[in-house]
Amino acid sequence: MVLATQNPIEQEGTYRLPEAQIDRFMFKLLITYPNFSEEKEIINKVLQQNKIYKVLEKDEISSCQELINQVYIDEKVIDYILHIVFATRSPKEYKLNDLQNLIEYGASPRATLTLNQAAKAYAFLKKRHFVIPDDVKAVAPDVLRHRILLTYQAEAENITTDQIVQQILRTISSP
Repeated sequence: MVLATQNPIEQEGTYRLPEAQIDRFMFKLLITYPNFSEEKEIINKVLQQNKIYKVLEKDEISSCQELINQVYIDEKVIDYILHIVFATRSPKEYKLNDLQNLIEYGASPRATLTLNQAAKAYAFLKKRHFVIPDDVKAVAPDVLRHRILLTYQAEAENITTDQIVQQILRTISSP
């Protein structure tokens, strides 16, 4: 399991990862500054000399992964995932003509696999043994935001991948 941070400031001496490497990360989460009480908790934890507590054993993680693989996903939900990803590649085919000039490259097949697995994990966390379309919608922004490359036009218009993903989710009808 790998976690990485990407700080938008103080990037001197660092280089952007190529898209093929970025695509290997399951999620790109956007994290804001902590609120007052959260930051106070950070201070208190640092003062406790960074004590690390194990929360899961390795075999418990493996067991959870096996359970997530057993979460049922209906063929209609799989098709829904495929339509979402394919809409990033061929917006016109999904009546998203206004996105055609904003997307340089759509999401890869790895996005389809990841969106499927993330939706199953989300359903698992919600204590369900099956995936519903809302699970897909819940994880889609975090799964897709770093997998869609925007055109210069989109960047010039300050359009984000999150806005594009939301428009796709509003347009593609769920089963």
